[in-house]
Amino acid sequence: MVILLDNIGKGKSVRHPEKANKPDSVMLRKPNWIRVKAPGTKAFKETQKTIKDNDIVTVCTEAACPNIGECFDKKHASFMIMGEICTRACAFCNVATGKPLPLDKNESQNVASGVAKLGLEHVVITSVDRDDLADGGASHFVDVIGAIRKKCPKTTIEVLTPDFLKKEGALEQVVAAKPDVFNHNLETVPSNYLTVCPGSRYFYSIRLLQRVKELDPNMFTKSGIMVGLGESRNEILQLMDDLRSANVDFLTIGQYLAPSRKHHPVKKFITPDEFKSYETIAYSKGFLLVSASPLTRSSHHAGADFEKLRAARLAKTNA
Repeated sequence: MVILLDNIGKGKSVRHPEKANKPDSVMLRKPNWIRVKAPGTKAFKETQKTIKDNDIVTVCTEAACPNIGECFDKKHASFMIMGEICTRACAFCNVATGKPLPLDKNESQNVASGVAKLGLEHVVITSVDRDDLADGGASHFVDVIGAIRKKCPKTTIEVLTPDFLKKEGALEQVVAAKPDVFNHNLETVPSNYLTVCPGSRYFYSIRLLQRVKELDPNMFTKSGIMVGLGESRNEILQLMDDLRSANVDFLTIGQYLAPSRKHHPVKKFITPDEFKSYETIAYSKGFLLVSASPLTRSSHHAGADFEKLRAARLAKTNA
């Protein structure tokens, strides 16, 4: 599902017009601990067909997730709503950038049908940034949540939302729809924001996560970051403290992998031992759940992690 945008020179179309004229960055050789199986199993192809037949977009494909083979093989998928074209141009992201198309009025029903056909017990709904919409797409999230609840009442729902920057009342709409998990990724430490995700604001995102807990103290909150973008260890530890100050329950930490030479370069490959250290420290700071490994992604193992979250809260309550 690749969208080609904006003709740039000699009629050539590119997926990321804002990156087209950037010099190629050096691609570090991947270490042996970052290896995934090539997709292609029967179950993988069946999942692909279900997604295509229901006119569904997945972040698995659009973001070039390294875990797509494993997830599709298990008939897991994270649905990306509001189109394949993002209004922002983050330096790390593989999602196409440009002027989005109008919202698909049938999307909520298509997603709900896809969830039903895949038999998902837990589903992750994310989206591109839609700064062009008055509410940033919040009402569309609400429609999708409602359609899934109606068609698949036993399915638990996790949303991974944009920051709804300058969209008054947008967050409140989504929280009122009662997703089981509210996820919003910080992506990286604040010192990287100007180069890695210049359209976003670190402390606005912290406040958004804090606001979710103020609106619904029982809703699970979650955030994730990538490492290997040039951040320091102390910056990551400070970020953990910032998330805990917002009462975030669940932290994910994964290795950044550059989609192309035009994207932000990988500055360092973090070792499995370093990831384990981050996990141990994060638990000591009070997170209910931590997932930290080279191939950790926000929605990887989301269903199993949701069950762990519920168990961790129950254990804490009974302690």
